[in-house]
Amino acid sequence: MTVVERFLKLVSFPTTSDEASDTCPSTPGQRTLAEELVRQMRELGLADAHVDADGYVYGTVPANCAQAVPVMGLIAHMDTSPDACGENIRARITEPYDGGDVVLNEEKQIVLSPKDYPQLKNAVGKRLIVTDGTTLLGADDKAGVAEILSACALLLGSDRPHGTVRVAFTPDEEIGRGADRFDVAGFGADYAYTVDGGALGELEYENFNAASAVVRITGRSIHPGSAKDKMVNASLVAMELNALLPAMDRPEHTEGYEGFFHLTAVRGETETAELHYIIRDHDRVKFEARKALMQKVCGEIDRRYGAGTAALTLRDSYYNMKEKIEPCMFLIENAKKAMRSLGIEPVVVPIRGGTDGARLSFEGLPCPNLCTGGENFHGRFEYIPAEDMERITQLLAKLMWDLAENR
Repeated sequence: MTVVERFLKLVSFPTTSDEASDTCPSTPGQRTLAEELVRQMRELGLADAHVDADGYVYGTVPANCAQAVPVMGLIAHMDTSPDACGENIRARITEPYDGGDVVLNEEKQIVLSPKDYPQLKNAVGKRLIVTDGTTLLGADDKAGVAEILSACALLLGSDRPHGTVRVAFTPDEEIGRGADRFDVAGFGADYAYTVDGGALGELEYENFNAASAVVRITGRSIHPGSAKDKMVNASLVAMELNALLPAMDRPEHTEGYEGFFHLTAVRGETETAELHYIIRDHDRVKFEARKALMQKVCGEIDRRYGAGTAALTLRDSYYNMKEKIEPCMFLIENAKKAMRSLGIEPVVVPIRGGTDGARLSFEGLPCPNLCTGGENFHGRFEYIPAEDMERITQLLAKLMWDLAENR
């Protein structure tokens, strides 16, 4: 099975995660996919492949060399983002891309265009894997899963020396829980890579510090006919609160190392309203200042409307893994060298998001992030070049071979 064939099979499994669920995995489809992955891993020869009670999949490619080599891990996540529909995905492979518009859905006039997505120019001559424009594709992170499995096939089918390679596939990464029940000690790796990045060549060891914020607004409902000086409309107060945050510190106005407040959901009535935010910044000092500003804004609403009007729940999600990766920068240098040997130009960029590797790095498993080749994650215009998936599969295997051969 090629990496592309494997990927197309994996995206047929609906695995959207659900933040409102208190189970692990948060959705049953992830467990179904986990069992399929165990089946594929055993078919490849990973005899110890298994899924645990929480839906985490683990397996091992045994070492085939005598020299001492660090135990390396390769990690990807099984769930897809709830930001777009992840069911009934109709994936297809285009002819080699010619640089023009790609019609995803003729009936609904949905077009993937370089006018909207200029990075498409980098895919000229490559076959694109796309959807019909009504769902996401799921390359985040089923491409990573497929690439890891296909790299395992290369390792197991070759006599080239490599050390022990641990493999793990996690649930619920998209809702910030991917590392919650990861068995770091049982995994037994010295170092690892998540395969959860974007375009070919991306290499990441810096990520956002992240927090979630939920603000519950308590208003006062009075019949509108007699509401003067009595009603406190919670929905309007919620809008007022959001307006107190800096308007330019939103995802649509930021890039690179710039942080933001992102309103992800809002619901409201006269009596109650609720706002959900994610707070992000690469700089830890600025991150703490953003959280303090959110507290200050809620305090201002209480000052205007009375104590308890704005009840804030803040929760840190993960931190910037840079400080944990810097002592083992050979992981980054090895990846750069392997990329260049395959004709891939490495591009070190900060992650404007997070990965399981960020949390795992703070739990004692240094874990930078490698590209999958995918673009436009979490949306209907997601795509991935088939040829890039093939090269990333080669990259993962080469990293393992190089580590043994250069000892």
